[in-house]
Amino acid sequence: MHIHINLDLKGTIRGKILNISILHVKDLDPQTRDRLLLRSLKGMEEIEDKVRKIIEDIKTRGDESIADFYREFFKTESFTKEKIRVTEEEIRESYDKVSYELIESLEIAKENIRAFHASQLPKKIWFRSVGNGALVGQVWKPIESVGIYVPGGRANYPSTALMLGVPAKVAGVKKVVAATPPRPDGTVSPATLVALDMARVDAVYRVGGAHAIAAFAYGTESIPKVLKVVGPGNVWVAAAKKILRDVIDIEFIAGPSEVLALALEDADPYYVAKDLIAQAEHDPSASAVAVTLSLEKAREIHQLLQEEVSKIKRSDIVTESLSKYGAILVAEDLDEAVDFVNNYAPEHLEIMTDNIDKGLALLGRINNAGSIFIGNNTPVPMGDYITGTNHTLPTGGNAKTRGSLGINDFIKLIDVQILTKEGIETLGPHAVRIAEAEELYNHAESIKARLKKS
Repeated sequence: MHIHINLDLKGTIRGKILNISILHVKDLDPQTRDRLLLRSLKGMEEIEDKVRKIIEDIKTRGDESIADFYREFFKTESFTKEKIRVTEEEIRESYDKVSYELIESLEIAKENIRAFHASQLPKKIWFRSVGNGALVGQVWKPIESVGIYVPGGRANYPSTALMLGVPAKVAGVKKVVAATPPRPDGTVSPATLVALDMARVDAVYRVGGAHAIAAFAYGTESIPKVLKVVGPGNVWVAAAKKILRDVIDIEFIAGPSEVLALALEDADPYYVAKDLIAQAEHDPSASAVAVTLSLEKAREIHQLLQEEVSKIKRSDIVTESLSKYGAILVAEDLDEAVDFVNNYAPEHLEIMTDNIDKGLALLGRINNAGSIFIGNNTPVPMGDYITGTNHTLPTGGNAKTRGSLGINDFIKLIDVQILTKEGIETLGPHAVRIAEAEELYNHAESIKARLKKS
């Protein structure tokens, strides 16, 4: 028997209404399920026509399109084409604008990111025998040019600068250039500039949103065309990457941040509430969902959210996010909870428990998640900032088909074959039969020419 529970948490939070419900997983109506599973990517279709116009304008007018946009957006005449590229002097001066302690922390994060991603490097070249005189193998090469997109605007993301720039350099990408949105006064976050410099990117451009993705795809007078663009962003960035992925390679659609907290019996409800809030503060389009195994724990989380949201910073953003894409769900049992997790395919999955072994035991059943955090003391922000795993992750259900950004996103694997005279004599007749079966007779003749000489 399933009891439908719909307890709305409604309260005025600094002028806004927080409306988040406790619902039973099995009682989700189609509209609610659609809201949760599609989350913010559902809004992408609504802006695609506007994004296409931005892309066409960048393609046609280049730098002038960027300058015009920011002059209008910030209501200033001071943003000119000459200001699109961040100067070396600005980058040097950025170190004086951040604390020594932050620089130290960014250095530790950089080293952890470098070490983690260096461990992902495949063997440079390998071969195996497929018969006497026949070898097959692979060699990997870095992509020659990559544009990294570091979000900005509502917050600063020096961590993302490291997460994108460091692996690209570890992979050996020759040209790594960065785009990040300017602030209203035309400057770029000093912390972001410091991190980009630590990552050894080759150039930084003050441009954000769809304009940045289009500039990387087509190039402008200031911004070089690159072969691939990587990095998370808002729905405008996601829409631009979706539209342009036949023009420029992308890693995946990395939209607004999301977390699903699977709260087991011994999960700390206070930690669950704090972690939902932490992801919700990213963006009004962020998604934060908890799945519990009991109504009692759901109610505890519900109450703690009410208490916390009323006193936190960035409460307006959190309130809007939780109201639009948040939920507290009650599963009948662990099987139902895991099924929902795999269907939701979260960017971040927290398995909240004091029993690490219990969390580890679930790894075999969790098929779809961008990154997994096990234990009450393993919040998403640790992976965001310092452990070294990559926080650029698939969102909007794309974790069903891939995982985090990694070294493989910056390299290409090239197949290699070597056949001696003996090798073609052994395997050639089989290839001839297959070619003739496909009626590609000249394929067969190419092989027969070698066989005749043997």
